[in-house]
Amino acid sequence: MIPETEGTSALQTLPSRVPNTVSMEPTPMGLLQLAMSQGADLDRLERLMQMKRDWEADEARKAFNKALAAFKANPPTLRKNKEVDFTGKTGIRTHYRHATLDEVAAQIGQALSPHGLSFRWNVEQKGPRVHVTCYLQHEMGHSETVTMDGPADDSGNKNVIQQVGSTVTYLERYTLLAITGMAVKDQDNDGRPPTPRPEASEKELDLDAEVAKIKAAPDTKALAAIVNAAYATAQKHGDRAAMDAINAAKDARLKELRPQPTQKGGQK
Repeated sequence: MIPETEGTSALQTLPSRVPNTVSMEPTPMGLLQLAMSQGADLDRLERLMQMKRDWEADEARKAFNKALAAFKANPPTLRKNKEVDFTGKTGIRTHYRHATLDEVAAQIGQALSPHGLSFRWNVEQKGPRVHVTCYLQHEMGHSETVTMDGPADDSGNKNVIQQVGSTVTYLERYTLLAITGMAVKDQDNDGRPPTPRPEASEKELDLDAEVAKIKAAPDTKALAAIVNAAYATAQKHGDRAAMDAINAAKDARLKELRPQPTQKGGQK
């Protein structure tokens, strides 16, 4: 037994437990709790609430960027899974392969989910144009958007509703690819080396020549033949800009070749 001395007697008078102290986190939430416990006025509380909202928004943004980087580190492979091949009312053939919306959405959605990311669309029609916005959102609340718009798709033999629906599908697919930074791969080449692509100057020269031939087409039959050949060449090289230019030249020449309606009653 330890003999009782003046020092040990003093120790025995100490409380058996030290009272717990309140520990506040050095965050806006911790400062807000401290201010409330001290009876802070409303103006100070409002400033602290705004500070808290700004801090949480910044944390959510950082979490979003981290999640998106993790998604991009192991992205899904998107391939063209459908072939489109039809001849329109004018006799011009349209033929291409693409990745369908359901395939793109399923593959990207499954890859985003483990990282707390999801997407959705908002569709608006403003006059003759359809506007589609894709939202990419993280579970902590931060979101980013991409918006694209376009006219109703009057290619093929679609009715008015189908024209709008086709444009919506097209824009939904491309806004989702844009917001996630994804691209559709070409078809598998079965281990064969890729076909060398022509030089840019060669493609531009060929495109100029093809557009000139389209503009000089004497009738719709000749126009169809020229466009089909030019489009096939551009598609072979994966030159989307050339395909768009060919379609634009085709549409312009079609308007010129279509007979103008005659007015009734002998009027000129």
